[in-house]
Amino acid sequence: MFLPQHHQSCRASRLAWAGLSAILVLALCGCQTTGTEDITGALGEKADARRPGDSRRDVETYRERFQANPNDAKAALQYGKALRDNRQRSQAGDKTLLAGYGRALADNGNFQQAFDVLSRAHTPEDPDWRILSAQGAVLDQLGRYDEARQYYASALKIVPDEPTVLSNLGLSYALSKDLPKAEETLRHAYGRAGADARVRANLALVIGLQGRLAEAEGIAKADLPAEEAAANVAYLRQLLSRKQRQRADVDQAR
Repeated sequence: MFLPQHHQSCRASRLAWAGLSAILVLALCGCQTTGTEDITGALGEKADARRPGDSRRDVETYRERFQANPNDAKAALQYGKALRDNRQRSQAGDKTLLAGYGRALADNGNFQQAFDVLSRAHTPEDPDWRILSAQGAVLDQLGRYDEARQYYASALKIVPDEPTVLSNLGLSYALSKDLPKAEETLRHAYGRAGADARVRANLALVIGLQGRLAEAEGIAKADLPAEEAAANVAYLRQLLSRKQRQRADVDQAR
């Protein structure tokens, strides 16, 4: 969920914008509130009847993949399943694995279950600011904006002015239709060292939603290669056009 730097490949930038559209442009998704099980029991699929050696090899393979990229939700799911198949259920409760699994649930729209799993990934005595920020983002998707901002505040006590947390906070204000506050927060995030392409994208969209398209386009393409800048501007216009159509549909329904 976090942190490449400003100058990215065109593909990485498009992914950042696509992630933004899922948060701000699409309507809030309903969530599947199945009961929270032990992480390994919630992965679906019963354990295969396999030889112990096969299960151990799977654990080693998926452990390496997961440790190489803890933010890879698919790797987290595969590693958790391998641990279950090898009857290593206690290890499936590992903090980093729980965090990855929680993000995977959120990516699939299971927001309440994601929040429950993320809550088990750390403790008040040993808080993790990344998980706190992720919990806030999940609560925003559930429409619980005030609660979400309490989690962002807790994260910012650990890492003051962290741009990824500030960016999530800015999106929280945008989702609750407080665009001026969203812009103020995102400008603060954009000015911090380490702010990435997602912060830029979020700020540009919030400014565009307020009708200042030229300014939004300037931010979207600033300091980027011409091809990537053009792609960002085109995608910004697409998002804003979609948002305008959504507003028109709402007005017609009234």
